[in-house]
Amino acid sequence: MLTVMRHELNMQDRSFSTYLFGFFLLETIGIAAMIYNINNKMANFEYCLSTITLVFVLIIPLITMKSIAEERKLRTDQLLYSLPLSMWDIVLGKFFATLVNFMFPMVFIAVYPLLFKRYGNVYLLTSYGSIIAFIFLGAALIAIGMFVSSLTENQGIAAGISAVIIALNYYSLDLANITSSTKQGSLLVILFFILIIGFIVRSLTKSTLAGVILAALLAAITGIVYLIKSDLFEGLVPSVMSKISFFQRFYAFVNGNFDVTAIVYYVSMTAFFLFLCVQSLEKRRYN
Repeated sequence: MLTVMRHELNMQDRSFSTYLFGFFLLETIGIAAMIYNINNKMANFEYCLSTITLVFVLIIPLITMKSIAEERKLRTDQLLYSLPLSMWDIVLGKFFATLVNFMFPMVFIAVYPLLFKRYGNVYLLTSYGSIIAFIFLGAALIAIGMFVSSLTENQGIAAGISAVIIALNYYSLDLANITSSTKQGSLLVILFFILIIGFIVRSLTKSTLAGVILAALLAAITGIVYLIKSDLFEGLVPSVMSKISFFQRFYAFVNGNFDVTAIVYYVSMTAFFLFLCVQSLEKRRYN
């Protein structure tokens, strides 16, 4: 794993996208800090982090689109498969290398609360708790981006799909409140996600039949439950979305609550999508 990580760090350090990512993140946070903290004379740096979380829609696809898709395009993935390494070593090496490059700008960002402390009352525990949560949130989204990158050899497609997934997660609660005000709305949203699950299974197994069968089975179960007790679908989707949304959980830290369950959730989702990434590579390796 360490060998892959060192190799990836060396490759990423020579990539323009890595420096573009760092510049964009630091520039965005600098502008947000100037607007919300300096101009409005607010010492709460966590509000600044809360404001710029939307940039994940742009920066995460930027740093993950090449992680595996480029290997497949250049056919260097065949070399990886021939190495005496497990797929977990390869995936974790790439993941931690990307995470290191993501965390490097955070070193500079961590100075902001100390600077604001000189000119106002800053609750450092809340500020640094939010920074820690920001890192865990980024790690989970990086895992999603890597999984998407493992499904295609086209970097543009990988970046586009990752951006859509992250954007949907960011606006998930708002979209849920709009589309699922009725029981029928909740049913439609659930069926939409069942289609996504079927697509993921089809991508992992390379079997259209497997994806269709699973999606049809889940849709049938959902339909039966709806016919038996449709009241369960009233307000179901907004309630679920508020629990699975990465960004909604981050706001708890901004409000001064160090939510350990949110950290556990981020770690679990990171492990889950890295697992899917490994399975995707294993499938391609045996094919």
